[in-house]
Amino acid sequence: MEKFTILEGLVAPLDRPNVDTDAIIPKQFLKSIKRSGFGPNLFDAWRYLDSGEPGMDHTTRPINPAFVLNQPRYRGAQILLARENFGCGSSREHAPWALTDYGFRAIIGPSYADIFFNNSFKNGLLPVILPAGVVDKLFAHAHATPGYRLKIDLPQQKVFTPEGEAFPFHIDGFRKHNLLHGLDEIGLTLQHTDAIRTFEAKHRAAQPWLFA
Repeated sequence: MEKFTILEGLVAPLDRPNVDTDAIIPKQFLKSIKRSGFGPNLFDAWRYLDSGEPGMDHTTRPINPAFVLNQPRYRGAQILLARENFGCGSSREHAPWALTDYGFRAIIGPSYADIFFNNSFKNGLLPVILPAGVVDKLFAHAHATPGYRLKIDLPQQKVFTPEGEAFPFHIDGFRKHNLLHGLDEIGLTLQHTDAIRTFEAKHRAAQPWLFA
C-alpha cells in the first residue's frame, strides 16, 4: 500500500449528498477481485451516456460533459470533495478500489457511511472529516477557482487552503500509523514474519504427523 504523508492536490467537487457505493462502482463490475482496473468505471452511470458493462472499450464510449470528472478543469484531481453520508449502500470494497485506481488519494466530507469509511483506510484512501460549514466553504472555493488545490498534512492532521486557512481533523492513531507507513492488513502481518516462522517450526516439531 502506498504511504500517505502530505498530499497537495487538485480538488474535484462532487456536490451530491448520499452518494452510494453502487454509484461509485456499479454492481456489474464487481466480478473481479483484483484491486486494479476499476478506475475507468468509477461513477460509471454518471460519467458515460451509455450503459457500461465489463470489457467495454471506454475510449469509444460517449461521455457526459456535465459530470464533474469529465470537465477538463478537474482532470488529474487527487482530492474528492464530498457531501454528507458519502459511501452509503452496500459494503463493497470495490468502491475505494475504484477511487484509488482513478487517482484519488483522499476525500474530504462532513460524514461517511461506516463500512466505506473503514474500507478506505484499509486501501490507502484517506477520508477526512471536516465540519459541514467548512466543507461548504471549500465547495464554494472549488467551484469559483479553476485549478483549486488543497494540502492535506497527515502528520499534522490538518487541511491547508491556498487562502492560508488550516482546518484540523481527527484520525485514529492506529489508522494514522498504517497510512504513514503504507501498511494494510497483509503488511501488518508480514511485520511478524519471524514470529510466524518460529511458531510454524514449533508446531511442526510438536505434531509432525499433521505435515506428513
